[in-house]
Amino acid sequence: MKRDQMEHILRAAAAITRERDFIVLGSQALLAAVPELPPTLNQSMEIDLYPAGNPAAADLIDGSIGELSPFHERFGYYAHGVGPETAILPRNWRSRVLEVTNSNTGQARALCISPVDLAISKLIAGRVKDLDFVGAMLQLGLIDRKAILVVLDELDESFQATVRKRLNAYL
Repeated sequence: MKRDQMEHILRAAAAITRERDFIVLGSQALLAAVPELPPTLNQSMEIDLYPAGNPAAADLIDGSIGELSPFHERFGYYAHGVGPETAILPRNWRSRVLEVTNSNTGQARALCISPVDLAISKLIAGRVKDLDFVGAMLQLGLIDRKAILVVLDELDESFQATVRKRLNAYL
């Protein structure tokens, strides 16, 4: 997905839900920090998001501009309406969000989880594609191990152990 496609989805999501602020989880949150993602990090054609003030409206997003919708068929990318429970994040993740808002978003705001919070959530999820994504982020210098370790104390101990184990074993 490209940054302008993200902006288009934000504009559409705002029109559908009448909400202004959207939490962006998943790999496309990286578009806030790196507007032109390298090919290794730019595989997904979906953006995971939910309205910050009304998470239940994510169902409306999914049904209107989600996978296999006319929007998806026409543009080749889509929104995946998710909820706050979709990603396990460090306690202070909101203090690190990166904002995307401009005339292309219709002044809707994407509140994107930071690269370090994204890496941690993917390490917790632990799927091969998640570990590969974090590995690419590390290799490209978008995050480093030290940044991940600094934020670890914001997680419950069981998740800290999982992140350390996966960081050491796979990356």
